Amino acid sequence: MPVSYWAQYAWLPHPNGPVVEQDVLITTGPDGRIVRVEPDSGPCPSGAVRLDGLLLPGQANAHSHAFHRALRGHVQVGSGTFWTWRDTMYRFAGALDPDSYLELATAVYAEMALAGISAVGEFHYLHHAPGGARYTDPNAMGEALIEAAARAGIRITLLDTCYLSSGFGAEPTHPQLRFSDGDAEAWAVRADALKPREHARIGAAIHSVRAVPAEQLGTVAHWSAMRGAPLHVHLSEQTAENDACLAAHGVTPTRLLADHGALGPRTSAVHATHLTDEDVTLLADSSTTVCMCPTTERDLADGIGPARRLASAGSPISLGSDSHAIIDPWEEARALELDERLRTRTRGHWTANALLRAGGEDGHASLGWPEAGRIEAGALADFTAITLDSVRTAGPPPRLGAEIAVFAASAADVRHLVVGGRHVVRDGVHQLVADVPGALRSAIGALDC
Repeated sequence: MPVSYWAQYAWLPHPNGPVVEQDVLITTGPDGRIVRVEPDSGPCPSGAVRLDGLLLPGQANAHSHAFHRALRGHVQVGSGTFWTWRDTMYRFAGALDPDSYLELATAVYAEMALAGISAVGEFHYLHHAPGGARYTDPNAMGEALIEAAARAGIRITLLDTCYLSSGFGAEPTHPQLRFSDGDAEAWAVRADALKPREHARIGAAIHSVRAVPAEQLGTVAHWSAMRGAPLHVHLSEQTAENDACLAAHGVTPTRLLADHGALGPRTSAVHATHLTDEDVTLLADSSTTVCMCPTTERDLADGIGPARRLASAGSPISLGSDSHAIIDPWEEARALELDERLRTRTRGHWTANALLRAGGEDGHASLGWPEAGRIEAGALADFTAITLDSVRTAGPPPRLGAEIAVFAASAADVRHLVVGGRHVVRDGVHQLVADVPGALRSAIGALDC
C-alpha cells in the first residue's frame, strides 16, 4: 500500500537548479517509487510519516571493499605506503569465508545505512577460498554480499572483479590466488551465473591494468557491454602503476584501457589520481565517470586527483568510501572541495549542489541505478534526512541546506533512511540490524587477525 512521508525541508530538483522546499509531502507506491512530491503542503497530515530536518536523496557509495572495514585502526598505526598497507589487507582477506563475510558485510552495510547511504557499489574480488580452491558455489562470496545488502536494507551493485595477475606479466602471489579465475573467459563464465535481484544489480570490474593482462581487457569490457552493465576499474592510483604500464606497453593505463574498448559512459575509473593531459581528455571525451574516494586517497597518501579538471572536461564525478577509513558520504563530498582548496590555495571549485549530485544522481547512475538519486515522481523512493539541530548543523537558515549537509554535517547527523519506500533507519536507529556497533565488533573480532 502507498506510504506518505512528510519532510520538514527537502532538497528538490528545479529547472534552475535544486532548491530547498518546506513542508514536502512525498507519496510512495507499492513498487517502491515516488508517486508524487508536493512542496508547501502544510502541516504533516494524519497518517504520514514525519521526517524532521533536511531530506536529501539517498547517497550512493560508488566504491566499496566491504572487508577493508576490518582494517580500520590497524592500518593507521605507524607509517608506510600503499604497498605496505596492502600486506595487511591480504592478511584480513585470507581470514574470510562466505559465512564470516556475510556477517561482516551486513554490519558494514548497516553502518552505511546509518550514514545515509542507500546504494553501494561493491568492488568484489574475494571470489574463492584461500589458496584458490573453489567453493561448491563458485559465487558463494558474491552471494554473501548480495544477501548482506538485503539484510542491511540497502541496494547493491555487485561489481564482480576480474583479477588475474600480480603485475604486468606476473603470476598471482599466494594471497591473490583466491582472487583469480585463471583467465578472463573463466571469470566471465562464473560472473554469468550471478543474477540480479530487486535490490541487487550485477556489474563488472577490471581490478587494474596490472591485474588483467592487456589481451584480456577486452573480454571484460565486452561482457559489460553485452549486458549494458556498469564497468569499474582502479586507474592510476599509484605512480608505480603508471611507470610499470609504460615499461610494459609504452602507454599510460588510461590509453591502454581506451585501446581495448574499456572506456565509455558505462565505465567508472576509480581514483584516477595520477593522469596526463591526454588521460584527462580520453576519460572526458568518452564520458567515463571518475569515482573519487578522498578519505581513502588521503589515508593511503595516494595524492589528490584532478577531479575538477576532469569534471570541467566532461567526466561525471561519483564518490566512494573505498577502504572505509571512515564511512561518511558528507565527508567524501566536502573533501573533494577542500582538497582542491589545499592544492590550489583558492576556494569555490564545487558548489554544494554539485557535490550532492556527485553523491546522489551521478553516483547512482555509475552503479546502474539511473532511476535513483533524485526526489521526484517516478524515481526510486530512496531518501535520507539529516537533523538541522545538532551542534554541527544548528544555526544556518534551512535555505542553506545543501551547504549545511556538505560543509557541516556528518554521518552522526543522519536521522532517517528510506529505501524503496521502506523505513530502514528511523530516528537514528537501524530497523533491521538491532546493534550495528555490536555486529561490527563481533564480525571483526571473529577474524582473529
